[in-house]
Amino acid sequence: MSRLATIRDHPSGVLLVAQFFAVLSYPFLDDSAVGRGVVGVVQMGVVGLALWAVRRTPALSWMAVLLGGPALVFTVLEAAQPSTGWIVLVSALFHAPFYFYISYGMIRYLFHDDSVTRDELFATGAAFTVVAWGFAYVYAAAQVVWPGSFAGSEGSGEQAWFELLYLSFTTLTSVGLSDIVPVLDHARSLVMLEQVAGVFYVALVVARLVGLNAIRHARPNDGHDGHDGGAAQATSKM
Repeated sequence: MSRLATIRDHPSGVLLVAQFFAVLSYPFLDDSAVGRGVVGVVQMGVVGLALWAVRRTPALSWMAVLLGGPALVFTVLEAAQPSTGWIVLVSALFHAPFYFYISYGMIRYLFHDDSVTRDELFATGAAFTVVAWGFAYVYAAAQVVWPGSFAGSEGSGEQAWFELLYLSFTTLTSVGLSDIVPVLDHARSLVMLEQVAGVFYVALVVARLVGLNAIRHARPNDGHDGHDGGAAQATSKM
């Protein structure tokens, strides 16, 4: 029961683990129709967990469901027909705002109070990876609207979604290690937006959590110093 309670109390942590599992499972599952089906199920699980996690945030749950419901449907369609342009485009148009809204809810959750809980730490990582997921779908939509937007090690052309996710993570973390590069100006402008988002995330969200944690550890010392100061004043009066 204690493990179930831990899982129930930390939906952001479960979402973060599920995203890591999805990242590790894609290379093994994306080479066949059955594998794509499993990928679709895994992706649906991630979407469902995101809906569950956002219920604990100040964001509107009905808004997340409004975007997440169609996203679930097109997750299945995209797994069955990954090369059909309109399916990929519509799927991206639902997935991208859905993930951005989830990240918005989690960031509001992080700024909701002045204490740092364990679930908020999980939400920090989950919100970051959710943003990366959202931009991957933005890139997927971009290469449908503007063919040849990205080029990889094998030249320009349509890039697989996992390669776009890899580009998104390397851009958001500013490590610059991706061999997938934007070629067209529209794609480059989208990559620039993600670069700015990554910098602001570290500057605002992570820095705030570090500051709150430092304040929490400083408070007992401040109280202790105040107590010593009071004792010292009482001694001097005596």
